[in-house]
Amino acid sequence: MRFESDERLPNCNLARILSPFHAFAFNRLTAFSMAKKTSSKRTSTNGAAKRFTGRELVIKGARQHNLKNIDLTIPKKKLIVVTGPSGSGKSSLVFDTIYAEGQRRYVESLSSYARQFLERMDKPDVDMITGLAPAIAIEQQTGSRNPRSTVATQTEIYDYLRLLFARIGITISPVSGKVVTKDSPRSVAESVQKGLADGTRFYLCFAVPTHKGRKKHEELAALLARGFYRLVVLPTEKQSEKGRQPEILDLNETDASAVKTPISRLLVLVDRLAARSGDDEVATRIADSVEQAFREGNDRTVVITAPKEGAFERFDFSAHFEQDGIPFEEPTPQIFSFNSPLGACPTCQGFGSVPGIDKDLVVPNPDLSLRQGAVAPFRTEMWSTYQRELVRMAALEGIDIDAPYGKLPEGHKNIVWNGFGSYKGIRGFFRFLESKAYKMHFRIYAARFRGYTSCPDCDGYRLKKSALNVRIEGDSLGPYSTGTHLYHIGEIAELTTKDAARLFDHLRLSEFQEAIAGRVLEEIRKRLRYLVEVGLDYLTLDRLAQTLSGGETQRINLATSLGSSLVGSLYVLDEPTIGLHPRDNDRLITILEGLRDIGNTVLVVEHDEQMMERADQLIDIGPGSGVHGGDVIFQGTFPEILKDQKSLTGAYLSGSKEISLPEKRRRTSKKRSIEIIHARQHNLKRVDARFPLNTITVVTGVSGSGKSTLVHSTLFAALKRLKGGEFDGKVGVHDAVKGAHLVESVEMVDQSPIGKSPRSNPVTYVKAFDHIRDLMASTHQAKIRGYRPGTFSFNVPGGRCEVCQGEGVVRVEMQFLADLFLECEACNGLRYKQDVLEIRYGGKNIAEMLAMTVSEAVDFFGKHKKIVRKLKVLQDIGLGYLTLGQPANTLSGGEAQRVKLAAHLGRSHQGHTLYLFDEPTTGLHFDDIRKLLDAFNALVDAGHSVILIEHNMDVIKSADYVIDLGPEGGRRGGFIVAEGTPEEVADVDESHTGKYLKSLLTK
Repeated sequence: MRFESDERLPNCNLARILSPFHAFAFNRLTAFSMAKKTSSKRTSTNGAAKRFTGRELVIKGARQHNLKNIDLTIPKKKLIVVTGPSGSGKSSLVFDTIYAEGQRRYVESLSSYARQFLERMDKPDVDMITGLAPAIAIEQQTGSRNPRSTVATQTEIYDYLRLLFARIGITISPVSGKVVTKDSPRSVAESVQKGLADGTRFYLCFAVPTHKGRKKHEELAALLARGFYRLVVLPTEKQSEKGRQPEILDLNETDASAVKTPISRLLVLVDRLAARSGDDEVATRIADSVEQAFREGNDRTVVITAPKEGAFERFDFSAHFEQDGIPFEEPTPQIFSFNSPLGACPTCQGFGSVPGIDKDLVVPNPDLSLRQGAVAPFRTEMWSTYQRELVRMAALEGIDIDAPYGKLPEGHKNIVWNGFGSYKGIRGFFRFLESKAYKMHFRIYAARFRGYTSCPDCDGYRLKKSALNVRIEGDSLGPYSTGTHLYHIGEIAELTTKDAARLFDHLRLSEFQEAIAGRVLEEIRKRLRYLVEVGLDYLTLDRLAQTLSGGETQRINLATSLGSSLVGSLYVLDEPTIGLHPRDNDRLITILEGLRDIGNTVLVVEHDEQMMERADQLIDIGPGSGVHGGDVIFQGTFPEILKDQKSLTGAYLSGSKEISLPEKRRRTSKKRSIEIIHARQHNLKRVDARFPLNTITVVTGVSGSGKSTLVHSTLFAALKRLKGGEFDGKVGVHDAVKGAHLVESVEMVDQSPIGKSPRSNPVTYVKAFDHIRDLMASTHQAKIRGYRPGTFSFNVPGGRCEVCQGEGVVRVEMQFLADLFLECEACNGLRYKQDVLEIRYGGKNIAEMLAMTVSEAVDFFGKHKKIVRKLKVLQDIGLGYLTLGQPANTLSGGEAQRVKLAAHLGRSHQGHTLYLFDEPTTGLHFDDIRKLLDAFNALVDAGHSVILIEHNMDVIKSADYVIDLGPEGGRRGGFIVAEGTPEEVADVDESHTGKYLKSLLTK
C-alpha cells in the first residue's frame, strides 16, 4: 500500500484502526518516502542512502525563532545534551522544532474529530526532518492544579493500588476484627471438617424464614409442606449457662400452632452429620446439605454442635459478604477511587478536608502550657471564663496544666477539645459561637480560627469506610516498629515513596495471592523504584500535585515514562536537574542512561556539568543569545569540547574561563540579622535559623530538606505579614521573628510569569516603555497631530489597531476544530494604526522599536539616560537578546525571574529591602550565572540583602553565608546540618553540600 502525500493519511481507515503510536509510525514511513523523493534533488545518491538508514535523526534548514538555517544529524539511541548560553536557541531546536514536528505528525495521523480535542501544533520552520521517532516531552512546567491530583495518581501507582486491593485485599470487620468472607458450600464443608474434632456430631440448619404479613404458625406450616419438619430449638442465654442443650422439635408430632418458642430461637434442621477429617464422602454430603440450606435460608446457614454434655457451639455461614451481622461491600477497583462517587467519602467528597476549626490557629504554640494560655480563643478578657474553667477541670481530671500542650497525652488533649463536666470544650465553645452567628462580632471572632481541617469521617483518607476496611498485610515501618501491620490504602498513600518501596519489596503474600497480584505488584515496585532513583524518595504518595515544584513535576513525569517502558521513542527533557542537589544528579543520569539503553533516544536541554560529562554527545548552540545565537558551535564528545576554541561552554568546562571566588567575603553580624525561632512547619525540626543582612545568603540542602518551607512559607510569609503586606496562604508555624525592624520591605522574586497576557512584555514590566512613549509623543510630528503618550500604547484605545485591539492577531473560531490565530489584516500584525506608525524617531516607528532586541535598543536610545538605564539592567543580567515587545507568556521561568530582578535593580531604592530568590539559576549557562552574581552583588552594594534557595555550586561558593539543611529529605530532613561561610560548611563532614564545596574551594 502506498500513499502519494501525507494529507491523505488522517482520513484513511487504516490510520483510524491503528494504535496512536502505530499510526504515528505509519505516518513517519509516508513522510520518509516523500522526504526521500524531494531530497534526492539536493544531494547525491550515496549521501541520501547514508542519511536514510533510520539510525540518525536528520534536521535540514531549521529556522524556528532565532535558528540560523541549521543542518544537524543526531544519532539515535544515544543520550544527547544540548547546551549553550540562555536564549541561544536550545529550546527552539529541541522543543519548538524537533518535538513540535513529532507531535504535529502524530496529531495529523488522527481523525479530524480526535484532533479537535488536542493541542494545535504549528508546523515548525524547517525544510526537512527525517528519522523522527514518536516524541515525548518531559518539561519543567508546574503540573496539574487539580486538588484531586496526587503523586500516586500522576504516576499511575494509585491505579495499580486500587487493583491490588480489589484482588487480594482482605476486608476486616470493625466490630470484631474478623476477616469478612463470602462462603460457598465447598468452603463451609472444609471449615467444618477442619474446625470440628473427628466424630463431633452437628446439626446443619437455616433460620426460619419470615415474610411480611405471615404469622409464625403459617411459616412453620409452609416449611412442613415443603418437607422440612424438624426444628432445632435453641436454649435461652440463661438456659445455656445452666448446660441445657438444643432440642429437636418434630412438626409431624407437634402442631405448628402449638409451638410457643419465639421464632428467633428456631432453626430448620436440614441434616444431622458427624465431622470426618479427610473423608470426601462426608465433605460432599455436607456441601450438598449446605447448598440446600443456602437455597432455603436466603444464602445463610448455621452449624450447631450436638455434644452429649457441655456447652454447644454455633457457627454462622453466609454466601453474602457479611460479618457480625453487617453487610460489607465487596472490593472492586471503583470503591478505592476518591474521584468516583462509588468510593469518595460523602462528607468531604473525596478531597480529604472540610472547612472547620484549624487546630494550628486554636493552639498556635504547643510549647505553651494550659495555664500559660495555649488555647488562643480563651486568652481574651471576654472569654477568660472558659480559660478558668479549663484550668479548674484539668486539675480535677489529673491533667498537667504546666506541661507544654504538645507533650500532653492524646486522651488529655481530647478532654481539652471535647470537654468534660461543666467545661464545654473547645468544640463546644465554637458551637456556642455558631449559635450566635447572627451577631457580627461573634462571626468575625470565629472566622479567625477557621480553615480547612482533616475530614472527621474519613480522617483525611478521602474514601468511604467500606474502602478503608479492606487491608493488606505488610511489615510495620518505623525505627521502633516490629512485626506486621494490616494497611488500608489510605495508610499506604501516607507513606513516602522510599517507605512504600520498602513495604512492597517485603510484602507478605501467600502463593495464591502472589499468583493473582504478581504483575500488579511488579508495576507498583517498578514505579516506586523509579521515583526513589530520580531523587523523590521524600515525597509522600498522597502529596498534592499542585504543591510540587516544576523540577519535581518533571521528575515525576520522567518516572511515569520510565514505568511505561516504551522503546524506540524520542524523550525530550528540559533541565531535569532543576531542584536537584548535586548528590542526587548521579542517580538521575543513571536513569536517563537506562532509558537510552533499552532503545530510546534521549535529548536533554541542560547546563549541568555532570550531565554533560556522561552524555554520548554534546551539541553547543551559540555563540551568543538571541540574534547572536542560533548556530551550531560544536557537536561531539565531552573530551572534544574541552579542546574547542570557539565554544563558550567548552571554555568553562575546561577551566580557561571560570566563575571566580569573591576576593573578600562580607562579614556577618548577629546584631544585623533576622532570626526565625523554632520553625516547625512540615518537616522542619524546631529550627533556629539566622539570616545575616547586607550579604548574599544561600539556603541549600538535598531535595525535600525544608528549604522552601523555611524561606518562603516561614521567613517571607512572616515578614510580609509583619510589614503589613498581603500573603495568600498559611504562615509556617514558628515562635518568633527577631530583627524584622532592620528591613523596610521584603520581596519574593520567583519564577511565576510576569503576565499571562501577550500584551505584557519586558519593556513594560521594567517601566521603560513609559519613557519610550513619552519620547515618541515629544517628536515634532506627534505634537502637530496632537498625539499624547497614550496614543503609542497598544493596551488602550487611541493609537492601537481596533480590529485586533492591539494584539496583532485575530482569533477565528472554528467549529469542531481548534481556533485559528491569523495575522490582523488591518495592521499586518503591527498592532498600531497606520497614522501612528508614520511617527518616527531616529528612523524607526513604535512597532519597529518593539521589534528591537534589548541590546539594539541600548545603542539606539543611547542619548536618553532614563530609557538606557532601565534597559541596560536587562542587558547586564544576560537578557540583551530579548525583543522589547516579546509577549510575557513566551518567557521561560528563569527569564521571567530575571526580568523581575531587572525591575528591582532599575528602581531608585529607598530603605533596606530583603530580596528572596527561588532557584534563580534555572535555565542559566555558566556565563549567565556570572552576570547574575554581579547583579546580586549590585543589590547588596546598594544597601539591600539577598537570600537565595539554590543548588548550583558556583553560586554557593560565591555566597557570603550558607545555611545547609538536611541531612536527608522529607521526615529525615528539617535540621540545619551546617551554617557559616562556604569554607566553614566545607569542613562539616555530615554536610552533603560541604563535600562538593570542598572540591571547588581547593581548585
